[in-house]
Amino acid sequence: MSILKKLPGPLLVFLGAVCLSFGGLIVKSFEGANLWQILFWRQFFFSLIVALYLLFTYKKNFFKSFYISGLPGFVGGLILALGFVAYVFSMYTTTVANTNFIITTETIFLAVFGYFFLKEKINLITFIAIALGMFGVLLILGSSLSIQSSEQFIGNIVAFIMPISFAILVVIIRKYPTVDMVPAQFTAGVFAAIIGFVIAGKLSISFNDLLLALLAGFFQIGFGFILITIGAKTTPSAIVGVLMLSESVFGPLWAWLFINEIPPTSVLIGGSIIISSILFHSFFNKKN
Repeated sequence: MSILKKLPGPLLVFLGAVCLSFGGLIVKSFEGANLWQILFWRQFFFSLIVALYLLFTYKKNFFKSFYISGLPGFVGGLILALGFVAYVFSMYTTTVANTNFIITTETIFLAVFGYFFLKEKINLITFIAIALGMFGVLLILGSSLSIQSSEQFIGNIVAFIMPISFAILVVIIRKYPTVDMVPAQFTAGVFAAIIGFVIAGKLSISFNDLLLALLAGFFQIGFGFILITIGAKTTPSAIVGVLMLSESVFGPLWAWLFINEIPPTSVLIGGSIIISSILFHSFFNKKN
């Protein structure tokens, strides 16, 4: 971990976002595992690597770290667990591009939640960005209504749970800035795995699918979240938001290159508008 801390924060955030961008490709590559089996094994391995990170960081105070994070950490973990479930569900039922572009609306929800729960003002720049982002979302949802199945439309709707849960988690972090939220990630992984365990019925999957789950849990979300957590400490929040957009750029790219999943033009336009609205907000809102 000491080597990672020596690297530039923005580079770590970017590499973390690139790790996360492989999520859709990995979920789409499972051969026989069903949705809930994927969820269980993915979160099982994720929880394992977060536990190793906490043991390395806190050593003898491993269990105390959960007590220190308190109620904010526990609630944050439960909310993030819902986001993990929604991520796998949406990637399994709709397209990688749709899911990745919808994830970027986190910035929009964060501005709205910040207004209601943190009394943060929404200025004209933020309002314009929200309006542009919502227009992009409508284009994506409109595409799913016109040329996709009802299952894909449901997947698009469920996908919104992710940015909403992530935005709520950020609000909790802002409300309690001294609380370490890494234990919350472990809590989220465990609860999401329990949901997968209860619904899956049986947990046995092929060796190939087990390797994919290991790749997803350790590399895609495990290593990805750790890189972002370390990098974000020395990177301005506005820059973090912009760098995180690379997940939505690379995610559909991997799906196109490796599994030939080509999103409709309306989805590409809608996603481009959402990304543009966030870039607009990040750059022009610096003055406020």
